[in-house]
Amino acid sequence: MSATQPSVLVVEDEVAQREVLTYNLEAEGFRVTTAEDGEEAMLAVAEDTPDLILLDWMLPRVSGIEVCRRIKSRTEWQGIPVIMLSARSDDVDKVRGLEIGADDYMVKPYSVIELMARLRAQLRRTRPSSVGQTITYDDIVLDAETHRVTRSGAPLKLGPTEFRLLATFMEKPGRVWGRDQLLDRVWGRDIYVDTRTVDVHVGRLRKVLTKAGGEDPIRTVRGAGYALG
Repeated sequence: MSATQPSVLVVEDEVAQREVLTYNLEAEGFRVTTAEDGEEAMLAVAEDTPDLILLDWMLPRVSGIEVCRRIKSRTEWQGIPVIMLSARSDDVDKVRGLEIGADDYMVKPYSVIELMARLRAQLRRTRPSSVGQTITYDDIVLDAETHRVTRSGAPLKLGPTEFRLLATFMEKPGRVWGRDQLLDRVWGRDIYVDTRTVDVHVGRLRKVLTKAGGEDPIRTVRGAGYALG
């Protein structure tokens, strides 16, 4: 699977539900990891931070509502969209889920088509390039659907790795990305690449961006990594 595919963590203790969600998500092009209970979910988020979480309310060991609270209480995880899935249909339960930090709430049984639409709506906000959106930073415009990049109106010729790097930087301007984090996001965990490779590709990206005119927008943070702006 491509490392540019957005990743979804499915937290569901019912095997049939988990398999249905996994099947449909993978069919839509998402990378999927799963967890069967709340404790396993927290470990999964810490090990490989997902782009979005589908979270069942009723879970063994640690409830979904508590998992959501813990995730949203951590600065580094607050931006991960959480869609709560629950058989609880009362308004008071929906309000509780949203107040604890869930970004959306769907009642079981739900329409898979509607769930996918809501999931993509959340990703348009947090990972716009992964759903084909155009994103802009200063005078740089990246069109994820046509795979084209311009700076001050001039087209840039980027290789696929440099394109993914730039998309990652542009989705979260100002965020400092460590080399290991960039390896996970751009190359993927399934591929072994030395961290020095990140430096090489960042250097190539910088060369193309500055050749088009203007200052180098990528900032090196000593001992930490790279950031855009």
